Amino acid sequence: MTQQTLTFLNGPIFDGLQLRTGLAARFEGGKLAALGPENVIGRAGKIVDLAGDILGPGYVDLQVNGGDGVMFNDDPSVSTLRRIAGAHRRLGVAALLPTLITDTREKTQAAIAAAIEAVREAVPGIAGLHLEGPHLSLARKGAHDPALIRPMDDEDLAMLLAAAAELPVLKITIAPENVTLEQVQTLARAGVLVSLGHSDANFDTCQAYFAAGARCVTHLFNAMSQLGNRNPGLVGATLANGAVSAGLIADGIHVHPQSLRAAWAAKTGPGRLFLVSDAMAVAGSDATQFTLEGRLIRREGGRLTLEDGTLAGADLDLTTAIRVLVNDVGVSLPEALRAATSAPAAIIGQTTQGQLAIGCKLDSVIRIDALLGTVAQAG
Repeated sequence: MTQQTLTFLNGPIFDGLQLRTGLAARFEGGKLAALGPENVIGRAGKIVDLAGDILGPGYVDLQVNGGDGVMFNDDPSVSTLRRIAGAHRRLGVAALLPTLITDTREKTQAAIAAAIEAVREAVPGIAGLHLEGPHLSLARKGAHDPALIRPMDDEDLAMLLAAAAELPVLKITIAPENVTLEQVQTLARAGVLVSLGHSDANFDTCQAYFAAGARCVTHLFNAMSQLGNRNPGLVGATLANGAVSAGLIADGIHVHPQSLRAAWAAKTGPGRLFLVSDAMAVAGSDATQFTLEGRLIRREGGRLTLEDGTLAGADLDLTTAIRVLVNDVGVSLPEALRAATSAPAAIIGQTTQGQLAIGCKLDSVIRIDALLGTVAQAG
């Protein structure tokens, strides 16, 4: 279908920045050839009546731990990445960062090798790699295995620098407790996207690490020092620093809608808040439980939890996150859509993603139903 001429009309079109009405979009040979008023674009080829649904670019998700019943940690291979990316493609994601949760150095090396090979093979959807740990804070470990959390050493640093030279995007989540300012400076100079997370660091320490080159924060509010009356913590440092962007798990479970609303109102720019799924193995499947490094994680009532009740990732897709932002938080629909598309794409320097522009491929375009309940590939 992608090679025939298709004209989409009768629904709002989101171009990555604005939600526009009264337009038509014509695709020829699988690429966007024209976007404009219907009376200018005309009708050609097969007519697709959107019936009020939204046509827009596929989502960009910077934190994806698993999908289709598998976790990246369980088997960091190209075949695993194909399965995960395929599952999230069915959920509307055009580009993602597969995410390795705190593990051994050997497992991290295998994940790096798999991501490099997946990029070389142009596996659809794989935009790079996100390493969440192991250089985190024990005090804010969340579901990460405390036995594997440790300081960054010279061998770790060399491994990350080599990976950054091979990957289009390398994002790492670290805590000041286990990484030095000098290491952050070295990583940032090499083009690594350094993100603070799973940290109990105070406001001033976080600001120092932002000044050293960290420019992102992982799942704001969760597993970090909170906004207190005398210590604003990592949350306060993130909201106050315009150079920093932050991911949010907007499922209404990880963060209360009122806290999301406060953060949206308080965030200093140009740094942006953006949506992440923090998806685990159950994404795109009907599974009710799975294991992570031998630990059972249950799926129930929209939650994923360890046996002690600790949240362990999210049972979330980005269409649901957009709906929560719009319906429960009060964020405008265009802004919520940007938070799942062009905003995260810009943070990783993938500006051709997250936008509906002339030349973009039909297989990266999605159709979101008007009630923000379902999503499908446009083609």
